Amino acid sequence: MTTTHTLRTAEADLVYDVRGNAGGRPLFMIGQPMDAGGFTTLASYFEDRTVITYDPRGLGRSERKDGRVDHVPEVQARDVHAIIEALDAGAVDMFASSGGAVTSLALVAAYPRDVNTLVAHEPPLLRVLPDAAAAERAFAGVRSAYDAKGFGAGLAAFIAMTSWQGEFTDDYFAQPPADPAMFGLPTGDDGTREDPLLSDRSDAVSAYRPDLGALAAAPTRIVIAVGEESAGTLTGRTSVAMAELLGRQATVFPSHHGGFHNLQPGHPGQPEAFARKLREVLG
Repeated sequence: MTTTHTLRTAEADLVYDVRGNAGGRPLFMIGQPMDAGGFTTLASYFEDRTVITYDPRGLGRSERKDGRVDHVPEVQARDVHAIIEALDAGAVDMFASSGGAVTSLALVAAYPRDVNTLVAHEPPLLRVLPDAAAAERAFAGVRSAYDAKGFGAGLAAFIAMTSWQGEFTDDYFAQPPADPAMFGLPTGDDGTREDPLLSDRSDAVSAYRPDLGALAAAPTRIVIAVGEESAGTLTGRTSVAMAELLGRQATVFPSHHGGFHNLQPGHPGQPEAFARKLREVLG
């Protein structure tokens, strides 16, 4: 059984779902810019636990009242903290993916007693890379493609950037622009520029600098997870680099960046195997 709740704050109405009522420590799943819907499949493999998912402010069902459109990890962390407090169940276990993994690191740094075990899956932290300046230049190229030609061109550029192997060298920047038609994406321009992934609204996510001192001091057990198919790609490299900054190795999970769901046509994940690994890591 799933129940839906709304936590009303001065800045946003935060909508979250509680799946099951198994007692014990809840398992909180968060993403960014993905909302709660992206965790439906993964949550189904944890029927023995109470699973919490939510829509970040400004995404899905969570409406903003602060007059802003940007997505900032520290702000998202305050929202997640507020929901954890509303649950009144003590520290949670957390699976956080992509931008949600960045939020989770901000959460543990600011509210170290909120999370017992954190599995942070492929956080896109560009500034932890040895080629950080080149990575930010590559991401700026995605923004430029989106600004100039719209969604299809922007997403094609994003796919090309996130699938590039290794550091962003001159060879990467010498490539012709990615063709949206090659990926089955629209070639026209609908005129909108509000996509949370492709616009500048999420710049604070990829530019976030983790507070290593606060993370080291927190009682939270932090596991940085990386998909086995992500080796050498942007988020594969950021995961490995972030784990090294914490003095450990990244833990390898099945599949790729979206391996816990099957939402990407032509690029299926392995949600059942992913869930088994997550259960093993959580203990």
